[in-house]
Amino acid sequence: MKGKRYLAKNIIFLTVGQFGTKFLTFFLVPLYTRVLTSYEYGTFDLYSATVSLLVPVLTLNIADSTTIFLLDKKNKAQSSGIVSISLGYYLISLLMFSCLLFVNWIFNFFSVFNEYVIYLFLMFAVNGLSNFFLCYARGFDRIKNVSVSGVLCSAVMIALNLIFLLPMKMGLKGYYLATIGGQFIQILYLGFSLKIFREISFKRPEKSLHKEMISYSSPMMLNTVSWWINNVSDRYIVTAMCGIIENGIYSVAYKIPSILSMFQSIFSQAWTLSAVQDFDSEDKNGFFSKMYALYNVAMCIVCSVLIVFTKIIAKILYANDFYSAWRYVPFLLVSVVFGSLSGYLGGIFAAVKDSKSFASSTVCGAVLNIILNFLLIHFWGALGAAVATAVSYVVVWAIRLYRAMGIIKLRTNLLKDIFSYLAITTQAILLLVLKSEQITLFINSFILALILAANRKTLKSIIEFIKSKYQRGTK
Repeated sequence: MKGKRYLAKNIIFLTVGQFGTKFLTFFLVPLYTRVLTSYEYGTFDLYSATVSLLVPVLTLNIADSTTIFLLDKKNKAQSSGIVSISLGYYLISLLMFSCLLFVNWIFNFFSVFNEYVIYLFLMFAVNGLSNFFLCYARGFDRIKNVSVSGVLCSAVMIALNLIFLLPMKMGLKGYYLATIGGQFIQILYLGFSLKIFREISFKRPEKSLHKEMISYSSPMMLNTVSWWINNVSDRYIVTAMCGIIENGIYSVAYKIPSILSMFQSIFSQAWTLSAVQDFDSEDKNGFFSKMYALYNVAMCIVCSVLIVFTKIIAKILYANDFYSAWRYVPFLLVSVVFGSLSGYLGGIFAAVKDSKSFASSTVCGAVLNIILNFLLIHFWGALGAAVATAVSYVVVWAIRLYRAMGIIKLRTNLLKDIFSYLAITTQAILLLVLKSEQITLFINSFILALILAANRKTLKSIIEFIKSKYQRGTK
């Protein structure tokens, strides 16, 4: 029960922070699709995707080492050295990124990145530092601070977006400034509330600590890059093969799956902390197996519900030319389900510091993703990218499940799980194939009912767990 309480507490705190950052900004999508053109939205998406790739690459993904090594009690006394090593890599990454921007500015390899080069640099700077501060907070189990920082970030970002995009009509520049401003406030809050700057030491950290951190983070960098390929590389290929306007529409399609991704992100962060704290290779109390079953059912049900109402949500969110983005949503939702389950299994690898299994499984998915992107986009356009992403995540999940079972006695009901996976895939196909919205809604609602019926025992366990938490909280 201790493991469940710890997980539930972290989920609650992270939900507050993620709700602000993910869910509230979700409601700004109608504003973005009305104020920004498809080209402008596609440009911002390319900048954001590029930053999300280069931060872990240029820092060697040292932030992940920060969390894992601080969570390990034997390393608490070396926190100053851990912080100094991490900040050192961050500063080096700033210098390297500046050089890359300068070279691109001179030779104009990618002209789109020269249009708003200052904003691109600032996005990289605040993203890298906020990521490190958040990992530091998780390493010391300061989840409340993570939560508050998320609320502050989103509040500032939303306020600035409303000011810059509406009365000031700054367009894409305003969108950049709002994003940068939100993360900057997050950095200030975490820096002062956690007193991170007191940890900075100019003494040389122990070589053994440095070596251990890099030994863990280097394979994780490969994992992060491969994960990025699964998540984001399709945007570049869509841009190259279909144009930046089509990429803008495809990028907007991710906003509905972001609802599912929000739950995945919250649980994944909380689960990694729990997995490290409560790891038991025998899983004697069934904690890991039960949580996997609950998580799997919850993700499949939310995915199924979102597929049923995809067109309705799209009509509310997507304005003008962006409405056609609904076609890409179903398979992107399926990809989030398998990405979520892969992330859960990744928590087990993190518990035993097996970063190589992290990396190798994701690399396999990434290679497949790139191959399928070129093949399927050629025939189906941006829809091919969505299908390629879903297939690659299925492969990552299958590899990780196989390897995880060699680390821990994870008991699963594969037949029932596969039924749910086939059901949501069928829903996705029917939404694209059937012409009548009424017939599609009826059949997909029936499939949702079948998923609920097949997983009624697990659903009962989820309801009982929530009830027990509520009753304990009211006493």
